Amino acid sequence: MIGKMFDVPRRALAGMAALLTLAAVILLSAMADSTMQPLPTSAPGTQFIAERALAHLERFAAEPRPIGSPASDRARDYLVGQLRAAGLEVEVQRSVGARSAAGLATFGQVDNIVGRLPGTDPTGTVLIAAHYDSAAMGPGASDDGAAVAAMIETIRALREGTGPRNDIVLLMSDGEEDGVLGAEAFVREHPLGRKGGVLLNWEARGVSGPSLMFETSRNNARLVEAFVNAVPAPRGDSSMVELYRLLPNNTDFTPLTKAGFTGMNFAYIERSSLYHTAGDSIANLNRGSLQHHGTNMLALARSLGDTDLRTLSSDHDVTYFRALGTMITYPDLFVWPLAALAVLAVAGLAVVGRVRRLLSLPRLLVATVSAVVPLILSVVLAQGLWELLVAWRPAYDAMGGLLHRPLPFQAAVAVLSALAVLGWYQSMRRRLGPAALSVGALLWPAGLGVLCAQVAPGASFLFALPSMLCALGGLAALLLPPLTWVRLAAALLGPITAAMLLPSLAGNAFDGMGLALGGASALVLALFGLSVLPIVELFLPDPATKPRRAAVLAVPLTAVVLAVGLVGTGLLADRFDADRPRRTHLAYVMDADTRAAHWVSADGEPAEWTRRYVSGHDRAALPEGYARGALWTGPAPAISAHGPRADVLARRGDTVKLRVTGGNGARSVTLRFDRPITQATADAGRFGSVSVPVTGTRTGTWPAEIRFRGIPARGVTITVRVPGADRVRLTVISETDGLSAVPGFVPRPAGLVAATREDGDLVAVTRTYALP
Repeated sequence: MIGKMFDVPRRALAGMAALLTLAAVILLSAMADSTMQPLPTSAPGTQFIAERALAHLERFAAEPRPIGSPASDRARDYLVGQLRAAGLEVEVQRSVGARSAAGLATFGQVDNIVGRLPGTDPTGTVLIAAHYDSAAMGPGASDDGAAVAAMIETIRALREGTGPRNDIVLLMSDGEEDGVLGAEAFVREHPLGRKGGVLLNWEARGVSGPSLMFETSRNNARLVEAFVNAVPAPRGDSSMVELYRLLPNNTDFTPLTKAGFTGMNFAYIERSSLYHTAGDSIANLNRGSLQHHGTNMLALARSLGDTDLRTLSSDHDVTYFRALGTMITYPDLFVWPLAALAVLAVAGLAVVGRVRRLLSLPRLLVATVSAVVPLILSVVLAQGLWELLVAWRPAYDAMGGLLHRPLPFQAAVAVLSALAVLGWYQSMRRRLGPAALSVGALLWPAGLGVLCAQVAPGASFLFALPSMLCALGGLAALLLPPLTWVRLAAALLGPITAAMLLPSLAGNAFDGMGLALGGASALVLALFGLSVLPIVELFLPDPATKPRRAAVLAVPLTAVVLAVGLVGTGLLADRFDADRPRRTHLAYVMDADTRAAHWVSADGEPAEWTRRYVSGHDRAALPEGYARGALWTGPAPAISAHGPRADVLARRGDTVKLRVTGGNGARSVTLRFDRPITQATADAGRFGSVSVPVTGTRTGTWPAEIRFRGIPARGVTITVRVPGADRVRLTVISETDGLSAVPGFVPRPAGLVAATREDGDLVAVTRTYALP
């Protein structure tokens, strides 16, 4: 029993028409998911105008502004002035934010900007949130300056009309980059933070792309309805929501929703190679992304500002996604029935195939089990490609897979996935038959639909719908009259659905996770390949005919040659230059007591410029507790610096109370302990005190660490619990931004930027203590 699912006259012509149809669907889906065109200042005043927002961005986002820096103070003062000029009630919440992780407690002195536009008859609060601090390595024009500028422009446009019914509160938080410190302080201490409401949070993980609604609070049905109805160009889908819920990533959205806010989170994520670098600049910001962010912000502020917010509560989530530009939503009540229907449809197709003697059950079983081979192989090939790229060009490792010109490499991953699927199909086709392979292959996406229905319901549609429609289309092709166009149209029903959903999912995975995790995209592309096997069959001879050796080798050889050519093209196209720079890590560390100083770099293979400063791996010469992970080192001249101090104020049992100062010019201090800690408290005087529990230990360095970002010049009081230790060694590290104070330092040439590791481009001065 070896047969085809269906056959038509002029098979090659029909197959070509089908492939062109699928290509058109993929292209149209990509075009429908594009961003918006920016509006000029001549547009009507009631609209969001990107050029107006850009004028604000140029005033505060032209330089890095990490928490506690002078640039952050300048940005804060400008933003406060603009909100007051717009007629808002404005205050600056000065507090200490806190966050804990494995072996780590992070504190920071934050200046949150809170602006309020009172409603005419409020039913609640609409909180629009973004952070105005940036990573220390770049000006953060996109992350998150664009959203902050959009908030100012949104308020301007909002005030052109009648006042909103509900209170509109703007939260421009501080310290997000160091652990969502400002948002944590806001919900812990500010009355508006404790009050709750509907949250609209805005982020960026690149400098381009559409504004995606990628995260929601639980029970999002009414929120998604409001989003779809209010926003002129909605983007994003519920699979992003499910993925983000499973990941450990944090934005301000996390502490705000944990405190009781319901809401939505937005970001654009393309060209993420510039994320958290000097390349996150106004020059690189896509104006259409700014327009899309702001248009969505204004539309939701208007809609939610006039909605009875009490009606937005719900008891369930919804699945939502776009198909050729149309947003489709359905409640999670339908997730399990659709997943089950997909499995039943595939089973029905198997039964009809068996009745028509196109397949046998043993062959179907072998086909189903063997279909895992191309899925695994595609992942292995994609990850192997990344390892080869890093071996050939070690500087890629510091990019984390987020390359400047990744398209040829992404195409190579797609070719390798096709090779895995076609290689499996050709090798098994004569033994098991096209029908058994096609039906067996569909059981994998159908099974994934069931798995997702259990663990990530909002992502089930990605697999349940294509497999269900592939099976139903296959049944129709078998049962309908033998007309070419009828059978072809029926057989295309599922592949078209897959073409609308899976390639865009692979693209989002490439944008969000890069080639370092290219196996995720490869897996999705392989699943897409399994869904189009009946179309592939139209190009192949009768399975009973023994193919010529040349024909058998043609597909894998063509794929290998194409993949090699694409990789070669990518290596030629993705050369580092001033516009697409290479990342390199460099820091300076000096022991304040011995005056011994060193350059250090965490690069795997330092650039020529970096090698001016480092030449070996002698970590033993570094101050105790400073090193974290593998480092290159080199001698450096001593500088004039007093360094940090940690004076013991009291010790009672396992608890030590310290007065910590950073020294002149230090923006931050880090304390490393050679024993685990279980609790840490930071007291910044009139700015407040906060405690956090600490569990686990750090890796690659001493087991416990406390950070204080934006440390006041007069210092802070740190209380720490170190259980079961008679003596504790403590290294205090003061951190000052920039390396220009070091004699002999030469700035990076064009084509190099600071790496994203947080201890780079810092002057670190250390002092080690033995605490009895």
